Amino acid sequence: MSTVASPTDARPRPRWRGLRPRRRIAIALAQARSAWRRSLRLRVLAVTTVVGIVALALVSAYLSDRVRDALYDQRVAEALADASSRTAQIQAQLDAATATTPAQVQSVAFEIVRAAQSPGSGAIGTMLRRSPSDTGISPIDFSVGSPVALSEDLRSAVQDSTTQQWQAVTVDTADGTGPGVVVGARVFPPEVGAYELYFVYSLIPEQSTLTLIQQTLALAAFALLGLLAAMALYLTRQVLGPVQQAARTAERLAAGHLDERMTEHGRDELALLGRSFNEMAESLQDQIERLAGLSRVQQQFVSDVSHELRTPLTTIRMASELLYDARGDFDATTRRSAELLHAQVDRFEALLADLLEISRFDAGAAVLDVEHLDVRTVVRRAVDLAAPLAERMGTSFVLEEPGQACRADLDPRRVERVLRNLLANAIEHAEGRPIEVVVAADDRAVAVSVVDHGVGMTARQTEQVFDRFWRGDPSRARTIGGTGLGLAISLEDARLHGGRLEAWGRPGVGASFRLTLPRRAGVVVTSSPGPLERTTADPEPTRVSTGPSPAALPELGETREVGP
Repeated sequence: MSTVASPTDARPRPRWRGLRPRRRIAIALAQARSAWRRSLRLRVLAVTTVVGIVALALVSAYLSDRVRDALYDQRVAEALADASSRTAQIQAQLDAATATTPAQVQSVAFEIVRAAQSPGSGAIGTMLRRSPSDTGISPIDFSVGSPVALSEDLRSAVQDSTTQQWQAVTVDTADGTGPGVVVGARVFPPEVGAYELYFVYSLIPEQSTLTLIQQTLALAAFALLGLLAAMALYLTRQVLGPVQQAARTAERLAAGHLDERMTEHGRDELALLGRSFNEMAESLQDQIERLAGLSRVQQQFVSDVSHELRTPLTTIRMASELLYDARGDFDATTRRSAELLHAQVDRFEALLADLLEISRFDAGAAVLDVEHLDVRTVVRRAVDLAAPLAERMGTSFVLEEPGQACRADLDPRRVERVLRNLLANAIEHAEGRPIEVVVAADDRAVAVSVVDHGVGMTARQTEQVFDRFWRGDPSRARTIGGTGLGLAISLEDARLHGGRLEAWGRPGVGASFRLTLPRRAGVVVTSSPGPLERTTADPEPTRVSTGPSPAALPELGETREVGP
């Protein structure tokens, strides 16, 4: 199964020349962290390798210690046994000697010790030392073979004990320097008192054996580690390969390539995963195509019905206008009916227009007529148009805008429609309190926030407020009309500009809607310069002149009140 390289694998590598060492290390660490987070295969291989290294190191260390201890203990036991046997043999020879003078005793002792150092004896050195407690006048101190320096602790132990004593030492031989053991015991030559007899044994052969075993263990550990890494790589390819293919296929499906499928091999669990994934993709494709077909039928139905209703609606409009104009000649009941008919025809016409607009958005036929304008001009025009309605509902607008121009590429008709919808929504729910309209801008975007301090919304309602025909309180009647599509159309208008329309609310505190638009057409908004969540206090309307004033600070923003 081949692996397709992802686009991220072709990232440009950083240029190392000219960078400081610390900067290079930081870049290398950042790349390593990124690779660690992005690659499951790398994590599996790394964890498997580290665990294998630790396990093999522990096992090798344990085996090496056991082998070393076994070799050492065995060699020491052999040395003690050999030294005990030779000490007894030398003592017996000394006891059987017929020497009577110190010189004769010294000669006999020398011959006996030299004979004990004969080839094949196992000891590489033999030493005979006079005991410090001996008060004899004829010392016999000599060595044969490879002597070593005797420590005071060992000599004291030998002098104070009637048994063998031994100590680990370092010996020098023709093969080099290495570990060894010196074994000491007391002997009693005739006529001269107590003496110390020491045998030196080399552990260099055992050390060589241990080194060979350790090297063999190291080679075996490296071989096992390589085999473990190869097995981990093979298993990760076998297991993660289908998972990676599933991820790539899912990305292709999400991108709209509904015919994309996984390749199926074998009959194991991974093959079952591939078959299940393909069955899921088939089901999703069928449902999406079915829903897309239903959506097209629905869009066409709404568009056709809306267009077909325009002709009879025009006739009804003409008839209602005639009845409305002649309502003065009717009795009270008929006059009221004519007024209601006129109002409902207006509402039906607005609903029909909104349905046509929604159908254009659904069909992807909506286009922008962009102009480079000052957003403050569009905001003022929308506020002026909504001012009579605000006055009738007993509220007013508080307009806060910056002193400098806030120019952006926008469709004035659509932006003004968004603002009218937001202002009308705020008027309906403000409960007579002033409504804040805040304009803000930065280098990338402009924002308009409409804030009321009325009934407010819950967090769940803010998520549903842009749904079509949604009402926060179904029992609450619309006091200023509306079709239930205004905020949905406003959201689509904002998206068409590459902007955002966001809502915030808190029950009993109020609600805030923020429209954010990019300054340049074709740029998608990522942040907003204007506020969304506002304070809980009711704003105090402030009326200032629209012209410059010596006491004014335009750079801090101007404020004007529209309405009563």
